[in-house]
Amino acid sequence: MSEKASSPGEADSTGNKPVVDRESIVVPAEILTQAGWAPPTNPVSPDAKAEQAPQVFASNQRKVPLSEAGYNEDPGGVGRLGVILGSVLAVLLVASGVTMYYVNKDGGSKPAAKSDSAAVTPSPDAGASEAAPSQEPVPPIKDSAKVLPSVSGDFGTKASITLPKDAPDGTFVVKVLSEGSGPKVDKNNWVSVDYTAMDWQTGKDIPGSYGEQNGKPQLYQAGAGSLIPALDSAVEGHKAGSRLLVVAPPAAAFGAQGNSQLGIAGTDSLVFVLDIRQSTAPNAVLSGDVTPPPADFPQVKDNGSKAAEITPVKDAADPTELKSHVLIQGKGRKVEAGEKVLVQYTGVLYKDGKKFDSSLDRGQAFTFTTGAGSVIEGWDQGITGQNIGSRVELVIPASLGYKDKASDSIPANSTLVFVVDILDAGVGGDS
Repeated sequence: MSEKASSPGEADSTGNKPVVDRESIVVPAEILTQAGWAPPTNPVSPDAKAEQAPQVFASNQRKVPLSEAGYNEDPGGVGRLGVILGSVLAVLLVASGVTMYYVNKDGGSKPAAKSDSAAVTPSPDAGASEAAPSQEPVPPIKDSAKVLPSVSGDFGTKASITLPKDAPDGTFVVKVLSEGSGPKVDKNNWVSVDYTAMDWQTGKDIPGSYGEQNGKPQLYQAGAGSLIPALDSAVEGHKAGSRLLVVAPPAAAFGAQGNSQLGIAGTDSLVFVLDIRQSTAPNAVLSGDVTPPPADFPQVKDNGSKAAEITPVKDAADPTELKSHVLIQGKGRKVEAGEKVLVQYTGVLYKDGKKFDSSLDRGQAFTFTTGAGSVIEGWDQGITGQNIGSRVELVIPASLGYKDKASDSIPANSTLVFVVDILDAGVGGDS
């Protein structure tokens, strides 16, 4: 019988390396995706038909990529695994204290895919962790229950909710209080929703979008799973302009883990009054009276649901400052810094009018957060302050674009021209 090696990695008397006990850490793929990491892919062969993710040239490609936790993806001197585990830890910590804006039905923070693994929440004792209770399935939606709260107030104003003395019976209720006449909300339509909310068990108000400091409607894709079911799936099939009463049992709200930041227990049912402000299809474009651009601007031809045709001014000198012109004047409120904005756009080179990108070619509106540094500076400056519902032409000098760096089909030091439809705006993270 050989003797045990005296230290890890030291050979035993037979000359063999000892077997060292190790723990394997299995990190679910969904958590890695949520942390901003994707596994390496094999080179694509010429015959492969796998679709490549489109490059979005509104995005600021010059910035160092960050994970959701805000760390560099590959900081110097840190191994890849260390970055992954650090990001996972940060995501799990964030998940334990998020508000309703960014919580999905599994209790996580904006996952790219649903996870079957339990979230990890802090244990009451020192430094330990324990698995959160498994999530109950979301019950089917019904339009009535044995007892319901009463609601007063008009669409577009904060609702007054009166709770009954009886306890909720666990039914997931979505009841139309007043029906709108706008477009119906289909799955994956972008919706902006104002809401009033209350905890049925405690009778306490939950912060909503009316009367709150800097209150804005929630902007999200219906049925995409990015919010709790009480907001995510309740709006599907209803028209813009509708006011809905939603009673959400725990499984349709924050689940058995509740939300400590909002003071919501895992057994609490929530009451929402939702006002569906707007429903926007992913391929929507604006229409309206067009004010042609000045003679020294590139001229724009509207092609409906196809990319705009933008003709440059012949032999025009590159501008040194941002230039903008409102082609269609919107009637909505002005976009503020820090808001999530939903847009369609076409981008061309100022020099020759060559198109390098258009969301219309993909049939998918693009979202970004103003003032967050996620898009080129010309977009942040040119879109912030414009009215929702406006179509804007932006002429962006290289200093506010990609500067002296080339970006795929965009040469270095290029002036860029964008035609942007500002479809909607509200509260929400980028998707």
